[in-house]
Amino acid sequence: MLDYPSLAALAAVVREGSFERAAQALHVTPSAVSQRVRLLEERMGCALVVRGQPCQATETGRRLCQHLDRVRLLEHELRGTLPTLDPEGHTRVRLPIAVNADSLATWFARAVAAFGAEAPVLMDVAVDDEGHTAEWLRSGAVLAAVTATARPATGCNSRPLGAMRYRAAASPEFVERYFCQGVGAGTLALAPSLLFSAKDDLQARWVRRLCRRHVELPRHTLPSSQAFVTAALAGMGWGLHPQALIQPHLDDGSLVELVPHTPLDVPLYWHEARAASSLLEGLTRVVVGAAKQGLRKG
Repeated sequence: MLDYPSLAALAAVVREGSFERAAQALHVTPSAVSQRVRLLEERMGCALVVRGQPCQATETGRRLCQHLDRVRLLEHELRGTLPTLDPEGHTRVRLPIAVNADSLATWFARAVAAFGAEAPVLMDVAVDDEGHTAEWLRSGAVLAAVTATARPATGCNSRPLGAMRYRAAASPEFVERYFCQGVGAGTLALAPSLLFSAKDDLQARWVRRLCRRHVELPRHTLPSSQAFVTAALAGMGWGLHPQALIQPHLDDGSLVELVPHTPLDVPLYWHEARAASSLLEGLTRVVVGAAKQGLRKG
């Protein structure tokens, strides 16, 4: 049987990044937190925390923290029928999810903010490429994710959300400088592109569709959807931008499409763990509703 006060201490250390801040959050002394974590490590027979700045969970420690998240969700369900578990109704449940940056910058943030303002939760949002957020769910690190993968992981449900439309765009000056001879494999190989991270393949996918072959692109790396727009406006490079983010700039001419009428649509899906939790079900309803407003029909 696991010792849940010790589990709570472990989770607090991982969440807060240090034993001192975990002690403040739990209203106990740092030595008490250290003792609880040490006893849990002795029980498990392995290290659960890598001591450092910040402290980080080991693989076993991460799985124990995920288990605690699920237990707290189940406890929340019980409070509906057993209010003596939380007589003042102040307890909030951590709800870890993963989403791609472009969704967060366009339609998703409003949905999760509205849900978090009303529900007894503390949202813990991780950001990754839409092709990789499903890995967070498969590993158990999150309970739900926006992903480009249609097939759900084991123990999860999958719902289509719609498609995010991207436009390849740059400033007029950039287009004049690099593409005065047209947009093709030769000119694309010389024009700096904008990349969110090493996982981002949107630009390469658009180029392959246009040129019918792979083109090695020079690239700047900018891990921010809004920074993409700022960089494009400044003439730093071209990139695939969510149409919702750049439509005002397309309208006023401060950004132009490299090749008109060549959008790239990326279907998105909502995967959630079958946790039978009213909180997760409520979040799902809000996310699906927001996607209907913010994404194109698939």
